[in-house]
Amino acid sequence: MATVFNILAVVVMVIVVIVLIRGLANMMRGGSSTTSNKLMQARVLLQFIALVLILLAVYFNRS
Repeated sequence: MATVFNILAVVVMVIVVIVLIRGLANMMRGGSSTTSNKLMQARVLLQFIALVLILLAVYFNRS
């Protein structure tokens, strides 16, 4: 079970990096501020999900 959480956590962390880069690229290009805001909100949500998955992986690795 812990392996599943480890893999999911890594996948979500990679997605966080992709969303972060897209948001920064949009701001650097001078794109829509609404799009940048939505991307940063998505990043925060994904970071929360990654944190929960990491905590679950640690919990299941202990037992």
